[in-house]
Amino acid sequence: MSDLPMPIGETPEAAQGGIRSADWLEWLHGWIVTVDHKRLGILYILYSIFFLLVAGAEALFIRIQLAIPNNHFLTAQVYNRFFTMHGTTMVFLVGMPILFGFANYIVPLQIGARDMAFPRLNALSFWLTAFGGLLLYYSFLGGSGLYGVGNAPDVGWFAYAPLTARTFSPGNATDYWALALIVSGFGTLGTAVNIIATIFSMRCRGMTLMRMPLFTWLYLVVSGLTLVTITPLTAAQFMLLIDRYLGGHFFDTQAGGSALVWVHFFWIFGHPEVYVLVLPAFAIANEIIPVFSRKAIFGYPAMVAASVGIMFVSLGVWAHHMFTVGMTSVTNAFFVLSTMLVGIPTGIKIFNWIATIWGGRIRFSVAMLFCLGFLYQFLIAGLTGIMLAVAPLDWQLHNSYFVIAHFHYVLVGGIVFCIFAGLYYWYPKATGRMMSERLGRWHFWLFVIGFHITFDTMHFLGILGMPRSIYTYQPDRGWNTLNMIISVGGFIQAIAILIFAWNFIVSYFRGDEAGDDPWDAWTLEWTTSSPPPVYNFAVEPEVRSRRPLWDLKHPHDPDWEYEG
Repeated sequence: MSDLPMPIGETPEAAQGGIRSADWLEWLHGWIVTVDHKRLGILYILYSIFFLLVAGAEALFIRIQLAIPNNHFLTAQVYNRFFTMHGTTMVFLVGMPILFGFANYIVPLQIGARDMAFPRLNALSFWLTAFGGLLLYYSFLGGSGLYGVGNAPDVGWFAYAPLTARTFSPGNATDYWALALIVSGFGTLGTAVNIIATIFSMRCRGMTLMRMPLFTWLYLVVSGLTLVTITPLTAAQFMLLIDRYLGGHFFDTQAGGSALVWVHFFWIFGHPEVYVLVLPAFAIANEIIPVFSRKAIFGYPAMVAASVGIMFVSLGVWAHHMFTVGMTSVTNAFFVLSTMLVGIPTGIKIFNWIATIWGGRIRFSVAMLFCLGFLYQFLIAGLTGIMLAVAPLDWQLHNSYFVIAHFHYVLVGGIVFCIFAGLYYWYPKATGRMMSERLGRWHFWLFVIGFHITFDTMHFLGILGMPRSIYTYQPDRGWNTLNMIISVGGFIQAIAILIFAWNFIVSYFRGDEAGDDPWDAWTLEWTTSSPPPVYNFAVEPEVRSRRPLWDLKHPHDPDWEYEG
């Protein structure tokens, strides 16, 4: 750049400023048009972290409103808008993009590939996902109202009919919601196809399916599950738009349609979607727990079989969300049994993680702490899930705060904890810098404390009968103290998230240099430099076991096993 000619009449200082501006624009252009799987993975993760902060702010508005009875901080409609946007954001703009961001970055490195199978499709998938999020939040700019949310959708993240009909949802708010999820759904489908094609066609020499890291195995499973689950949701969104604008009556009961059709379509997506989010969290735990226990994963074949089993069983459990809609006793019994059945492969995984930790030389890094928190909290989430699988008990607790406590135990106590573990674990690989362990511990302990104050208390509030979707309540219900405790816990979690955000940003500039393999791990991504070069590997790797790097460094380790 120093050899560029100086424009006529421009001073050297101005010319240098122009060069710096040109460098910045070139850098920005490089990120926008990139097809490098690593950059796209980072874009997914940064995009999701931004929306995590947004969704967290929406949750705090909700908790301020519910902290005291008869509160007028939010109106009923504004509360419904924040409720809708918080749920939609956490599922579609935080959970799915960040977990597929991990896949984008890590999977090609773990299988010894130089990129994804379809790099341009990979870029298109990200930008479709990003545009879907921007389209959803563009709805905030429409109309007028308190807090600038005059036209944001207010139909709940599940958008039950007939609330979404034009009679009950005039204007364009519901249209933004439907179109945003259609667009981001196409992006998710493209990513899933790309991951499957990459894993099947681009593994390095010697990497058979049963030598693949469990991280890659689970992303293969979850990508197949994604193709099955996103499709009915996308179809239902098109049917909704047809009802709203073309005179269709798919969900109009008075015209021969059925509101229950929407409920079936949504939960055929919605409950397998839980496993679309949980299985990648399992994938992260499968990498971190063995590394910081200094032991190979216990029961590798059983873990693979359990993952495939979860994929198939999860497709037959959706109607446990619908025990109160009036299905037959036979139908209820089927979904009770299928829901309990999914606990078997999940239990196999939990026992195998415990067996991996048992007797290990454990290092309590921040990543490992988050995985240990995940193990305990996901066990509790599974137990409350079994409780809700019992139809008579579900009749009592359905639509209460007990259900909110259960699925937040899954989504936050399980998935978000694993996401944080993965960020601390792979941050050195992506940036070449270490995140601060001291700040990370502050983040972990405050988040654990806030989490349990909030969601443990919600179980009791649900048993006492507080419905899940009300925006205020009377002071004589006995819910006052518990709601205040829940709100305090929410703000403690918010402080923890801010500490994480500070650590994430500052470590990029001031963190200790990481080196290529700071954790003494064994999968192929740690054989490259930190951050890796564009081409990943100068020479295609060749593997002879499930732990190629570990076996190379520790050939006489007692836990070493050769997979011929």
